[in-house]
Amino acid sequence: MEQSQDKKAVVLLSGGLDSATTLAMATADGYACHAISFDYGQRHRFELTAAGAVAATGGVVDHRVVRIDLSSAGGFGHSALTDQIAVPKDRISHGGGSESIPVTYVPGRNTIFLSLALGYAEVIGAFDIFIGVNAVDYSGYPDCRPEFIEAFERMANLATATAVEKTGTYAIRAPLISMTKAEIITAGLALGVDYSLTHSCYDPAADGTSCGHCDACKLRLAGFATANATDPIKYAR
Repeated sequence: MEQSQDKKAVVLLSGGLDSATTLAMATADGYACHAISFDYGQRHRFELTAAGAVAATGGVVDHRVVRIDLSSAGGFGHSALTDQIAVPKDRISHGGGSESIPVTYVPGRNTIFLSLALGYAEVIGAFDIFIGVNAVDYSGYPDCRPEFIEAFERMANLATATAVEKTGTYAIRAPLISMTKAEIITAGLALGVDYSLTHSCYDPAADGTSCGHCDACKLRLAGFATANATDPIKYAR
């Protein structure tokens, strides 16, 4: 679909399977997509490389990488994704998520990311913000739930000059939130998403090979299996 420069959207792009699919959905809906990724002190940079590759092939208007530090070096930490804390393995069974919150949860991450995306959206005149959170096949993070997305949207329309002045109304769009991982993959393949460009693993090898045992890998592999599709990325034996 042809993009309209008057129909702008900010898309949070992590480089993972979900955000790549979300970008494809927003593009297919005719949005001129401005992608935003975050270098937040994560232990590896493979997802940022993936985000760049997805953005380069995804028809985005602009791709910005914002640097913040949520690691212990920056005064935050307390996550296996930012600090030297062991990443849980084989915690999730095939085809399902977990009810417990793992140490891979990054405190405040989606709230911070969405806040920065909101500021960016206000500056460029976009009123739609896309985020690839999912509340079905996911790791149990509290900031991936519909209640959080709804609450942030209410806040966005109270906290911005453009909303108060009635220039427009902000919408936080989470098109994957009620989909299974298999449904997400099926939808992405139909939209032409190249999943070989994406990265999901929480604990990859030095060359970027996915471990196959962390929550993200387990959910991804189960999704491809249920969708009767082949995951094109490399996994350790």
